Amino acid sequence: MSNPGMRRAAIGLTALAVTALGAVTTTPDQADAGPKPVAVKLLALNDFHGNLEPPSGSSGTIAGQPAGGAEYLATQLAELRKRAAKEQNTITVAAGDLIGASPLLSAAFHDEPTIEALSLAGLDYASVGNHEFDEGADELLRIQNGGCHPVDGCVDGTPYEGAGFQYLSANAFKTASGQPLLAPYAIHKVQGVKVGFIGMTLEGTPRIVSQQGVAGLTFADEAQTANRYARELRRQGVETIVVLLHEGGTQDATGGINDCKGISGPIVDIANRMDPSIDVVVSGHTHQAYNCDINGKLVTSASSFGRLVTDIDLSIDRRTGDVISAKAENVVVTRDLAPDRAQSDLIKRYKTVLGPVAGREVGQTTTEIKKTQETLFGTTMGESPLGNLIADAQLAATDDEQGAVAAFMNPGGVRADLDAGPVTYEEAFTVQPFANNLVTLDLTGAQLYCLLEQQFVTGRTLYPSSTVRYVVDPAGTTGTTADACAGTRVVRGSLTLGGVAVTADATYRVTVNNFLSGGGDGFTVLTGGTNAVTGMIDLDAFVAYLTAESPVSAPALDRIRTTAEVPAA
Repeated sequence: MSNPGMRRAAIGLTALAVTALGAVTTTPDQADAGPKPVAVKLLALNDFHGNLEPPSGSSGTIAGQPAGGAEYLATQLAELRKRAAKEQNTITVAAGDLIGASPLLSAAFHDEPTIEALSLAGLDYASVGNHEFDEGADELLRIQNGGCHPVDGCVDGTPYEGAGFQYLSANAFKTASGQPLLAPYAIHKVQGVKVGFIGMTLEGTPRIVSQQGVAGLTFADEAQTANRYARELRRQGVETIVVLLHEGGTQDATGGINDCKGISGPIVDIANRMDPSIDVVVSGHTHQAYNCDINGKLVTSASSFGRLVTDIDLSIDRRTGDVISAKAENVVVTRDLAPDRAQSDLIKRYKTVLGPVAGREVGQTTTEIKKTQETLFGTTMGESPLGNLIADAQLAATDDEQGAVAAFMNPGGVRADLDAGPVTYEEAFTVQPFANNLVTLDLTGAQLYCLLEQQFVTGRTLYPSSTVRYVVDPAGTTGTTADACAGTRVVRGSLTLGGVAVTADATYRVTVNNFLSGGGDGFTVLTGGTNAVTGMIDLDAFVAYLTAESPVSAPALDRIRTTAEVPAA
């Protein structure tokens, strides 16, 4: 499949050792005295996660409006292109996680439908997110270049031609050779003016992707790598530089989709350390919407699931190639637009191939069961109704078979809410799309306490099964990455399994998924577990539980309590 934007681009494949060049700045007055500036429109998205159809529940709304769906996203992109000075002056970009953690309609075909849909929608360049590595580097290269899946073949019966856009990843290197896995940057010419795009994956990818997914790869610092390639681009006469960064931040809850209230998170430090020659940072990963100026750079994010498009207008000096002005607006992809026919046809084709399996009813819920975490001492580090339910399902799948007495679920693995009423296989898949295996292993009581202390180091709560109870002290100390066990957040003596107090020297059988057992999300104590036995796929355990326990209700949120609720003895 061809893409005109690709033919116009010069892809940078190697890095040169160069010295930093002083930034050239053009003022509006100077620009007015010369040739008319070139107007370039960037249309940006991020964290699409294979949502070809509009997401359900709260995930399908933003700014109070129903939003999302490839049919409407493609139409919105086309409408925004028409607003450009010239349509060929528009470049469509993305900041990673286009695939992975996808609904069944895309995931059942190894996300090929999403790549086809985004290619049809006119995407030109995308950075590689952490979820692009879910099935490993070789699979990512197949997604880029084409070819049938090495195990499942051409699942829909037609050849897979590869992406009609260029994935960029400047800081993911092959460990053995030190060479980038993919092109680190691209140069796109618009009316003779060069615009450089640097793709960037978050440096912390190995901590949040299975070890198999990042085997043989090394990830470098985002700002340092961006600065390195910015220097190389300027050596090639590129003065307008855009970084497509799969890392982000969060603004205050009161901020709207085009605000930048109290922006915080990794994006702030990264933008502050970037060279002044970098003009725009299109970010992602946190699934937030914001429109910021950080350290003189335009920094944007379009939330997630194709619900927003960031419309960025650049005015570039035709003589120097410098950005004169840059502004952005996050635009809601509303569903009152006419659906794009090509996208509708693509979705219909894959739904036909998928067949009746998606609609098979696997259980019932009495009420909506949400993934949202409750507040715990002022932070969203509490329990989740759906997270607890999944932990219960994992324990039920391994208590008799492997002798498990507890199960813990990572929050990032819970991807969607469950609506009230019948639950289809497709809905269950959307909640748990990773196909992780359950792993039951031995941990000592001391290791269990350390595991719970690691929650406060990583900033991630493990959702516990119904057998688990413990008390958190908000005034306790947090350990360090090197020694989480030194923390005192979890009240010693409060942890019980099945109502029996955990002792430091005793051994307990605990179930987690294989992502966690490999130390994922920073829970490294789990790598010290012994007698590990790999069991069924987590989705299969969830489906079996929904069927056996139907109708299911939202579990009570009483497994983690604070010292305010449980006074010290």
